[in-house]
Parts: sequence; C-alpha cells; structure tokens
Amino acid sequence: MTGLIVIGTKEVAIDDVNVNARKLASGFDSLQIEEGNVIAVMLRNSQEYLEVINASRQIGTYYCPINWHFTVEEVKHILHDSGAHALIIQSEFWGNVKKVVPPEMPVIIVGEPINTRHDAKDTLLHYESWRDSFKERAVYSKSPRGHMAYTSGTTGKPKGVVRIPFKKEEMDAKQKELQVIVKQTLGLEQGCRALLPAPLYHSAPSLFAQIALQVCDVFVLTEKFDPVELLKLIEKYRIEVVYLVPIMYVRLLKLDESVRKQYDISSVRFIASTGAPCAPEVKRAMIEWFGPVVYETYASSEAGLITLVDSIQALNKPGTAGLPVGQAVVKIYDEAGQECTRGEVGHIHVRQYSYTDFYYRNNPEARQQVERDGLINLGDIGYLDNDGYLFVCDRNSDLVISGGVNIYPAEIEHQILQYSGVADCAVLGIPDDEFGETLLAYIQPYENTGLQVEDLREWLKQRLAKYKIPKQLLIKHDLPRDDNGKIYKRFLRDKFWEGKARKV
Repeated sequence: MTGLIVIGTKEVAIDDVNVNARKLASGFDSLQIEEGNVIAVMLRNSQEYLEVINASRQIGTYYCPINWHFTVEEVKHILHDSGAHALIIQSEFWGNVKKVVPPEMPVIIVGEPINTRHDAKDTLLHYESWRDSFKERAVYSKSPRGHMAYTSGTTGKPKGVVRIPFKKEEMDAKQKELQVIVKQTLGLEQGCRALLPAPLYHSAPSLFAQIALQVCDVFVLTEKFDPVELLKLIEKYRIEVVYLVPIMYVRLLKLDESVRKQYDISSVRFIASTGAPCAPEVKRAMIEWFGPVVYETYASSEAGLITLVDSIQALNKPGTAGLPVGQAVVKIYDEAGQECTRGEVGHIHVRQYSYTDFYYRNNPEARQQVERDGLINLGDIGYLDNDGYLFVCDRNSDLVISGGVNIYPAEIEHQILQYSGVADCAVLGIPDDEFGETLLAYIQPYENTGLQVEDLREWLKQRLAKYKIPKQLLIKHDLPRDDNGKIYKRFLRDKFWEGKARKV
C-alpha cells in the first residue's frame, strides 16, 4: 500500500501524481509564470489540486486557494488583489465567475472541456490535455513557497498573507526545525498514513496536504466529510494521522454506539486539530472514544503553528490552547502596551521563529498595525496561567469560527448596512452545539420602514456566501452603545455564553 494517494474512491500512485505535477510545472513555464508569482486555484478536493500544490512547489510560486462558496465579488477581489498570473478552476464554477476574471489571465479548466472563448484572443485551456502536452520539468526551485491564504480583519476586507521564503543559506536548518514542529503539532512524519477530510481552500488543511504529499506513504483525501465514511477509511487504510475540526468531532460523536463499534480505529495515533476552539466536553468525549491521541494547536496563517495541547493536558486544564511549541514565543500585553502578569487577561502576541516573516499583499499598513516588539497580534485576547499555558478568552476583532471556518462580522455588517431601511446592525457569534458558533445579527431599522428580515435574508444571498448569512436576523430598535456611540457587542453576546466552559 506504500506510495499511494486515495481521493474519493480512486487510488493513484504518488509517483503518477508527481509525474503529472512536473508536466504541469512545464506548462506554467510556457505561460511565463516565474518564481514568486501567484497561481489562483478554485477547485474541489481532487487529484488536480494536489498536482497544482506540487507543481507550485517545484517552480517556487505561491498558489492562492479560493473558496468556491465565495460570491462573484469576493472572487473578483482575490483575483485582482493577489496579482494571480493564472486561474485553475473547476468547470462547474466557471460560468459564475468568468465575467470578473481579467481578460489577459490564462484560465485552465478542470473537468468537462468548455468551448466558449475566454475573450477575443485566448481560448480556455483544458487542464488534462494541456498538462499532458508538456514534458516533465526537471529543475526544482531552491525556495518553495506554498499557499498564499487570504484572511480578513476588523475591516472585513480580505488580505493576502505572503510568506517570505527562507534565505538559501538558512533553508536546510529551518526546514529541519519545521519538520520537528510539524511532527509535534500535525503528527506528520516520514512514512506515515494520513487522512484529510477537510477542504483544501482552508489554510490549515492546505498546509497539511503540502506536507503529507512530501512524507506520507499513504495519503487519503476525501471529497467531503462523512463520519461513517471516515471510519471506513481509517480501518481500510490503517490510518495513523487524521486532521479534524471540532464540528467533525460533534458529527462523529452523534453516531450510534453500534455504528462506532463496527470499525477498527486502533491504528490512529494522532488526531490533529487547529483553526477552531473545541468545547472541553466534546474533546473529552473524543478522547474517551479514540484514546489520548487528540491534539490541538493554536495557529494562524500569519503566525503559523504556535502552541500545542495534548490529550492529558487538555483533560487537566480544560479549555487551554497549550504550551508554545518549537521556537514560539507567546506574550500578553495590556491596553497600555505593558506585559501582563500571569493570569491577567490581555492581547495575545505571538511569534514562531522557525517561520520566516510575512507581509500582507498590497497592505503594508495592516502589517505594521499587528506588530509589537517583533510579535504579532491578530485580535485574540487571553492569558497565560502560572504554568505558562495559553487560554484564549475572546477575540478583539469579533472573529467568529463556525465549523472551523473563519467568519468576519464586519464584512457581513458592511453588506447589511447597505440595505434600505437599516440604520445599524451588529453581527456576533453565539454558541452552537454542532458548529461551535453560529451567527446572529441584530438589525436596528429606521422608524416606520416596515423592514422585513426575510426580505433582507434573500437580498444577502446575492451578496454573501451562504455560510456568512446569519441564521438569526432579529429586529432590535435600541442597540446598546458606549459613550462614543459604538455598539457594545459584549452586552449583546455575553448572555448567550453564560454558564459555558468557554467564551468563544
């Protein structure tokens, strides 16, 4: 079973994927795509996606994942802001976004060929036949770059996180450091068998896949998450390492005990999780089922992998995000910029010195704003306990993580405020047993407008991805405010979190 990639029901040799990736790299050369350029990718989990990842690594480009749930305007922003030199896209998504693709941008279609011309001069390229028209590229970049994730902030405007490549003289040493961190936080090491059931357009699964392609003997990538199918795959391929997010824990735990017992999961030695807070009671239930193999990491696209908490630590200190890993530094600062004492809540600042620095694409001001004393703050607040364990209490930026997906209320509020009859609004995250958090929006209408929230919901469907539309839209004529007129979201949110073991 060694040297195998499994995608859906298809098994393919890793060598075959690598051959295709080298052909694809030659194709990128033909488009004058050079080291340091960006390739936009809007694909479902697939063999083609993995080939793009490896081809990008070979020629030293960034690949920029685009969430295929995004609206046309969201896709347009990323295509233009990223400066992408080409777009690789699933045929089913092309019809919706073709009007916002720059006319000079080469477009490579995965799936059924499309005969429609991209513009007056260029014809759309069909991925498989175009790729196979090239010979394998032999030369590899000395500075592989990986993905360029788009993340948002308090403004709600997505920013491209560009990781600066290592200097050539420090490449070997830094890669060895990262290998150790990856083994500790994601469980991936040479010769392992790994399973990834999460979409590659998210940052952490993308990183997981990049590494798995380099080290795994068996790498299983599912097209979507299904709890029973996951258990079947673990048993069939004797999976050792699984990447899961808390919403997947919840859906697994909903399976009847008789279903759980049908599958042998004894091969699993490491369940990696990052990107979303996990309720202590959910983590405890997973540990009781799978054993002490559940690990959680505090991480971000900007800062990388920062802390790690294993199963025993999680049981002893419920709710902790763990201890710094590798060369990571974690400090807490108060409002005055002074370092907090242990147990004192403040702004979390971090740095993983095994990673290179980063910048935001076309936004140097935003990069400067998140730094203090060489450390990075991304809006989270929390504290370090007397033993140095990090606890994340809240998000200064009001970021909501629902089912492992980052959602930025400011972006949603910006859209709602454009709707006729809306005077103001507040979008916040409230507890949800399945997703961890779900969205609620309070709408303050102008007087005598007769605003109907269901009409607003239909309007939002044309402007936001489905998962960004609040499940609850509630009219509230008197939103609480501070002395400066800013809405006090905490007053709205706290009642929903009363009695909860966690605050986010």
